[in-house]
Amino acid sequence: MTTSILLVLIVLSAIMEIRGEYRPTRTWIYIFKPLTTALILVLAVSRGITSGFDHSVVLIVLGLAFSMLGDVFLMLPSDRFIPGLLSFLTAHLCYIAAFTVKQGFGFTIWLLLVFALFGAILLRLLWSDLGKMKLPVIGYVLVIMTMGWQAWERYLAVGGLPALSAGIGALFFAGSDSVLAWRRFRQPFSSARLIVMVTYYTAQLLIALSVGG
Repeated sequence: MTTSILLVLIVLSAIMEIRGEYRPTRTWIYIFKPLTTALILVLAVSRGITSGFDHSVVLIVLGLAFSMLGDVFLMLPSDRFIPGLLSFLTAHLCYIAAFTVKQGFGFTIWLLLVFALFGAILLRLLWSDLGKMKLPVIGYVLVIMTMGWQAWERYLAVGGLPALSAGIGALFFAGSDSVLAWRRFRQPFSSARLIVMVTYYTAQLLIALSVGG
């Protein structure tokens, strides 16, 4: 299946899932939420087959697989927030490993400070509403900020469109999870689900498109 066909299928499936977020029943969500991430995973695998499977490709595929598991946990009617959080935490650890397996762990001080500041502001805004979730959320924020940091360290080290795609994808992921956290812990708002899902699928798609570079 070609990349262009997969991209069309991913966009159509994502649109159906987002529409399902605003329907009275969750049937469309149950179908199209895991399907969209599965199609993005297939895209990453197909690009890996074309370019050759190395450790970074395998790690990105694993990250997408754990993300799909997280999607399933978070879409269930009963509260599976902690298993979902752990699934996405594992996905981000896979992405960190993928971004550092070739060039090593980068350490550009100004880049570290940017992501540290972003994470600190997010935690400050959410802190009074986190309750017993303080430690899990701190851990998650540390991991996703590290993921974004190392994605951009990779771009600074190697350059190129694939590394840039992963870096932009990491920013979309941070934005998506920030809105999700705000909706859950602070203040739900009507467009939150739309923003979360559009930025989430954009993030995963950009990371998948970084495969092969």
